[in-house]
Amino acid sequence: MNFRKRIVENQPGFQMAPMIDIVFLLLIFFIAASVYSQWESKLGIKVPTAKSAEERPRFPGEAIINIDANGKYYLNSIEFTPGRLKTVLAKLAETYPGQPVVVRADKRAPCRYLIQVIDICAQTDIGDISFATIKPSSGGGKRGGAGAAAPPPKGNGK
Repeated sequence: MNFRKRIVENQPGFQMAPMIDIVFLLLIFFIAASVYSQWESKLGIKVPTAKSAEERPRFPGEAIINIDANGKYYLNSIEFTPGRLKTVLAKLAETYPGQPVVVRADKRAPCRYLIQVIDICAQTDIGDISFATIKPSSGGGKRGGAGAAAPPPKGNGK
């Protein structure tokens, strides 16, 4: 007589549910990343060059204000009037103190539009402003991205 029990080990098979979860998370991530990158480059703005441009870290909640060659303002690819832009930035500054703003002005845009955005930011208590530039491509220099900004001037401004 055989009193030993036969132990049948079931080998765990390939689990599909965790793999499907991971695939959906990756899909959501890449969709969100592509939407945010389109907000910056959709308008065809050519930012000016600066030899002193430095790549700055990007922040997830930063507001990107685009100024096209005709002086129109865009925030997240939506056109705004100066009054509406001021209202939206005031709400952003109230909700998120220290809100960073990146200004991408077309190099052909008149300076008065850039000054108006800086004035609106000052009126709404937004002090963390960066200006998007790229390094000149001559000489094989490394190009800065949309988050590249010229560093603040050194010295006391005299």
